[in-house]
Amino acid sequence: MASTVSGGFVNPFVRVLILLALSLWPAQAMGQTGAEGAQRTDRIEAELVPMSAWAAPGSTAVVAVKQTIRPDWHTYWRNPGDSGGATTLTWTLPRGVSAGDIVWPVPERQRISGLMNYGYSGTVYLPVPIEVPASARPGTNLPLTVKALFLVCSAEMCVPDELTLRLDLRVRDGAAPLNPRHGAAITAVLEKAPRPAGITARVALEDGVLTLGAAGGPLAGSDPGPSYFFPFEGGIIDHPAPQTGAWGPQGLSLRLRPGSETRATGLTGPVGGVLVTAAGAWEIRAEPGALPAGTSGSGALAAAADADAAAADPDGGSDLATFAKALLFAVLGGLILNLMPCVFPILAMKAAALAGSAHDTRHARRDGLAFLAGVLTTFLLLAGVLLVLRATGEAVGWGFQLQSPPVTAGLALLMLAVALNLSGVFHVGGRLQGAGSGPLSRLPGGLGAFFTGALAVVVAAPCTAPFMAFALGAALVMPWPMALLVFLGLGLGLALPFVVVSLTPGLLARLPRPGPWMERLKNFLAFPMYATALWLAWVFSRQTGAEALGPLFAAGLMLALGVWLIGCGQTERGFGRRGVFHLTAGVAALLLAGAALIVAARAPAEAAGSAAAVEGAGPTSAPWSTAAVEAARAQGRPVLVNFTADWCVTCKINERTSLATAGVKAAIEGSNAVYLVGDWTRRDDAITAELQRHGRSGVPLYLLYTPGVAEPRVLPQLLTEGVVVEALGDGRR
Repeated sequence: MASTVSGGFVNPFVRVLILLALSLWPAQAMGQTGAEGAQRTDRIEAELVPMSAWAAPGSTAVVAVKQTIRPDWHTYWRNPGDSGGATTLTWTLPRGVSAGDIVWPVPERQRISGLMNYGYSGTVYLPVPIEVPASARPGTNLPLTVKALFLVCSAEMCVPDELTLRLDLRVRDGAAPLNPRHGAAITAVLEKAPRPAGITARVALEDGVLTLGAAGGPLAGSDPGPSYFFPFEGGIIDHPAPQTGAWGPQGLSLRLRPGSETRATGLTGPVGGVLVTAAGAWEIRAEPGALPAGTSGSGALAAAADADAAAADPDGGSDLATFAKALLFAVLGGLILNLMPCVFPILAMKAAALAGSAHDTRHARRDGLAFLAGVLTTFLLLAGVLLVLRATGEAVGWGFQLQSPPVTAGLALLMLAVALNLSGVFHVGGRLQGAGSGPLSRLPGGLGAFFTGALAVVVAAPCTAPFMAFALGAALVMPWPMALLVFLGLGLGLALPFVVVSLTPGLLARLPRPGPWMERLKNFLAFPMYATALWLAWVFSRQTGAEALGPLFAAGLMLALGVWLIGCGQTERGFGRRGVFHLTAGVAALLLAGAALIVAARAPAEAAGSAAAVEGAGPTSAPWSTAAVEAARAQGRPVLVNFTADWCVTCKINERTSLATAGVKAAIEGSNAVYLVGDWTRRDDAITAELQRHGRSGVPLYLLYTPGVAEPRVLPQLLTEGVVVEALGDGRR
């Protein structure tokens, strides 16, 4: 007689993945006999052990799957958290004998690279009740066999280990003493295991915050100390987010960040899980509704520290070490960001500003520091908005500003205005000393340098460079002061080359002296800005549809007319005339441009097509979804996932040079792989959640799922065709 006990939440995709991997895993992964009936692999040793010396007929005996896990490896709880899969037990039992569910011990919280997993390390017992029939004859043995499927993971990889464990359970009359080797340990697990305790619990979702209140039973009358809620199911809460709250005379309340499913569907029913406090752990079932009275007002709850965080995160070791590493990577990522394609148009403005003050040390120093201030201020503002939105449960990531069609349209017009300024249609700011007179002095000064830095961040920040992935992923789970310092590190890295040149007289002296060539350079550098304006208009059309382009083009036309009229007015004033007519008409045209921009921004977005297959030289693609990944993996096929956005220039260059090629198409067809594209051009909470699951806050992100491997391989952010083809070839072997 066979029965299966899963012990709770296990993603069906994880089940299929583990079973498929087992069929491909080499012989060394299979169980080998250890001491006293234990089975082992290179990562884990397991055996089936009894709590008591024997079992009486008609009684409930307890046996346990004992796991001895090697250092730096772990297995999982019934809800594994952000990755992994729960241990499953498949029993083969004599007739009349039945096995119950696993009695799960309280898991550890294992934070790894921005993810939060729930699992076990070291030695752990998973008790299971066994119902012994009254017909069992004393003096005989009941042969118990269980096929235990463990997903054993380290920080680098996961391995599915299946071990077949056996135990002959003796049957005798009378009360049995504890097994001398394992009885006390199993008893301790059962005594501490979470169980219902007369606690009344309610849960509410308001303004993007999930609040859990629990009162009564053992919670009443005292400070519960550090407290934490483990949900039984994934997607209910954002696992890595901190849990804060308060306590009162009757219990406690916790503020939780909603998970992806809660954000998508809201509260659809009761929420079950384990509430852990300093006094113990209890199973609760929180019904939707107002929080019980007396769950706040007495003080704030102490923060619950991650169990064994240093061992679970070899990249960190401690919060301070993780912060230091994130800060270093942020500065390096900001430096490399200067080389990313999305920053090239802004380099034009930097070059113009630097050339204008190259041989005026005081002005060069002013421009360098003003540019740095603009970069840092804008990074702080964007980071602050991002952290606030995420704290309220919004699924946003780095580059969120270009997911908004009104912001994209506004930036397109702003880039057009900057280009027209560089073309000499109108001018902003005063004269630069030593740069001549008239149109040669129309480059802005310190305020312009500050503005250039701000614009560089707004346009360039959606791109991510190497080293930025870890820095952004770590920052978004850190306390906000540390997170803001990491974002400031990104800004410092982005601004550092320009600041170093502006503060170094030796480097400035190598630049040509100001002269008429500056006007030609400035006019030439307008064209990258025109290109940026056109690119942003294209992104806007992809977000909203072709119908909205008409009002946006009208806004651009009126903007150009308005600044031309203002430029004419400035020329009139240069000849001693007032130029009131031109200035008034220019302002009116700008107002009309603003009205047309509002019309464009409010245009209804066209519905996205249901299919995203693309034919041509490159591979055929389909839209990404977790269901599509699971379906392909269930068929044993590799899966290449491209998370991209139309406003990410790096993404588009990678696609043109390294993904949409005949070589990659042949490699995908040869490996029978599925190519999925996750388009983040417009806001998509599911894609945001998947990026977060892999420690990312922006695109590009390239994942390759290989049959037999639990976690996907993350490909480099800067791709080549050879890297993709080689990865697909490795996945086929």
